[in-house]
Amino acid sequence: ELQRFDLPAILDMKWLVLRHRACLEGPLLAIADAEGHIRVHRLSAPEHRLYEAQTLPVVSSDVLCLSLDWSGRRASSSNESNESIVTSTSDGCISVIAPQDGEMGVTESWKAHDFEPWIAAWDYWSGGQIIYSGGDDCKMKGWDLRQGTMTPTFTNKNFEAGVTTIQSHPYDEHVLAVGSYDSTVRVFDTRKPLRPFLQMDVGGGAWRVKWHPSAQRRHDILVACMHDGFKVLRTSGTGEESVVSSSGYQVLKRFDEHESLAYGVDWSYKDGDDSLVASCSFYDHLLHTWRA
Repeated sequence: ELQRFDLPAILDMKWLVLRHRACLEGPLLAIADAEGHIRVHRLSAPEHRLYEAQTLPVVSSDVLCLSLDWSGRRASSSNESNESIVTSTSDGCISVIAPQDGEMGVTESWKAHDFEPWIAAWDYWSGGQIIYSGGDDCKMKGWDLRQGTMTPTFTNKNFEAGVTTIQSHPYDEHVLAVGSYDSTVRVFDTRKPLRPFLQMDVGGGAWRVKWHPSAQRRHDILVACMHDGFKVLRTSGTGEESVVSSSGYQVLKRFDEHESLAYGVDWSYKDGDDSLVASCSFYDHLLHTWRA
């Protein structure tokens, strides 16, 4: 353990690592907390410590920030100035946070879902213009900031339970992975967002989905399956077509060492075929690292 500091309960966190330029000041970590804040920390390279850059109150302290996403997380992105955050809050709203006069500030906020919007995520290919959201109302919606936020660009009601997690593909444009409490991960072409081209039964509620950060493993996806552990799925052939089943996907690995809800998971962002994974579970307060 290198560092420890106290915060309100944390609902989500994501790194922004600017690979496309010399990031002399270090990567940024955004944290969504249970008192309505988005907190941005910077990682110092020499001592590997986090320093708070800004704490931004998005909503009142009795409202939770449930999720967040950076707009500039696509590895090959060349837009250095587009580093906005989208966050969903427990009052059903979505907010956009963007640079303003050297600091981040809320630029837009709107009512998006009837119940908790568990997830809000950028389309990494839209230049910080298109957002997807999903909620406990069993709906996934699209939003285009250029058209305003009064009406979503689409509403997909074809879920059997709440929509919990969404991630745009970092290498394949128009590909979107969506998880739900209904134990299914759906993969969509964003041009046809009402019908998935692939459905994967993961055995438990899909609380988090994470595409592999390496282009060499662009077809692999990591899933936190709540009551059924953690899994790595391969969604199509990458020179090893024989490992992909007739259903369109194959379980490459599962990790079942946690003793309660499989909740948080992510890849190491160092490239490699045998990647480091960190996973955490809810009631037993465990963190594991493993290879997949």
